[in-house]
This record gives sequence, structure tokens and C-alpha cells, in this order.
Amino acid sequence: MIDRKEGRAFLSNKIWEEVDRQLKKTDQMEGKPQPPLEKSSEGYELIKLPDPNAVNLHMKDLKEIIFSRESRRIFSDDKISLESLSFLLWSTQGVKGVLKNNYATLRTVPSAGARHPFETYLFVRLVKGLKKGLYRYVALSHSLIFLKEGDFAKEVAEAALGQKFVGQCAVTFVWSVIPYRTEWRYDLTSYKPILLDAGHVCQNLYLACEALNLGTCAIAAYDQTKTDELIGLDGYDEFAIYMAPVGKPKKY
Repeated sequence: MIDRKEGRAFLSNKIWEEVDRQLKKTDQMEGKPQPPLEKSSEGYELIKLPDPNAVNLHMKDLKEIIFSRESRRIFSDDKISLESLSFLLWSTQGVKGVLKNNYATLRTVPSAGARHPFETYLFVRLVKGLKKGLYRYVALSHSLIFLKEGDFAKEVAEAALGQKFVGQCAVTFVWSVIPYRTEWRYDLTSYKPILLDAGHVCQNLYLACEALNLGTCAIAAYDQTKTDELIGLDGYDEFAIYMAPVGKPKKY
């Protein structure tokens, strides 16, 4: 069992300094092919999302958005627009550019070495223009692919350790991580920056929600096995790392 000393060593730089001393060549240094920038969408019909620039941001300035930011757990049964969902996806994983030969993506959030190891899955319940079900975001084309149909509110809540509000929202974001995207460059020193990068993604979701008069709440308490199985992830090469429900708060 990991004790506090080991846990705190993981958080500090001490463990990574030792790893650096022991580390041999990374896969990138050895010339191994880099992993794909995102999962393949081959065989799926792409659902093109609206231009995120078209969304109404209610004329809030950044100071107001940061001041207003808070975790919101009570949502109405109102649907959110597809334009709003488009803006949230662009804000959290949107691609601004691709470096030469598909070497890396430049996105709306920072990531160690521009590796961006995350995929975004959506459990959609109340989004105009979309049927209920599980979707995956295709960042390079700013599109969605539809994975399976159904209202997964109960299953999502169970995966979130019984937190019912996580499923009772318009859409639940679940970010998975594909560790090798970062490991290819940084090997065993990848794991701390991966966790830091996940925080960057979710904070952008908070700010984007505030700009749209929507609410969200970061969720790190979930059953790993249930969440991975619900999405269809293998739990090793790809697994869930963070989630967040999004909807219209009842006060708006």
C-alpha cells in the first residue's frame, strides 16, 4: 500500500529527479514512431459541430467570469444548445494548429511537450440536435462521433460513486488519458504532468461554462472500473481520468 511519504514524493520533484538520473533513452530518443495525435474516427460518421465563434458569450469580461466561477451541482431540465456544447469542447481541447508532419497539436489548453494525451467522451442527455447517448469528440475536425444510444444517467451516477447529479445534467464530460502519448517523449516522468494537464482542461471548462451561464463541477471521485467499462476503455492503454457534469443551473 502507498503511504503518505510515497504519495508526497510523487507530488514533489524529488522522485522525478531520481527517475531522471536512472532514465535511459525515451522512445522518442530511440526513434520509435510517435503515437497518433488522437484516436481514429475511421468507420464513423462525423457530426460536424457549429463554429465556436458563433456562440453568445453574454458579454461577460474575464474578471467577472473568474470571480463568478464556482462548482454547481443542481441543474435544470432545460436543454443546452449545440453551439454551447461546441464552445465548451473547443475551450477544453480545441485545436488551434498542427505542427509539421503531424508532430504535435497546439490547443486551447497547455500540455507538457504539446503531447495532449486526453480524449473527450460525452454522455449526452439534454443537447438540442443530438439524441441521447455516448459520443466522442474528434478535436482535429471539431466533430463528434456517436458511439451508442441511451440515457445513461443512472449508470453515470453509479460510476461516480452514487453522486446522482453527475448523471442528471445536460451532458457529462469524461476525459480519458492515453498515457503513451506523453510517455513516448518523457517515459516515467510523464505521470505528474499528465495529472497537471487534466487540471488545465477542466479549469477551462469551468470558465467556459461561466461565460455561457452554465454550470459544472469537477469530479475526481469515481469508480475506475465502472467508468472505463461504461465507455468501453481497456483500463490500461486508455482509462478515464476526470469527469464533469454540465447543465443549466436552476438559478439562471
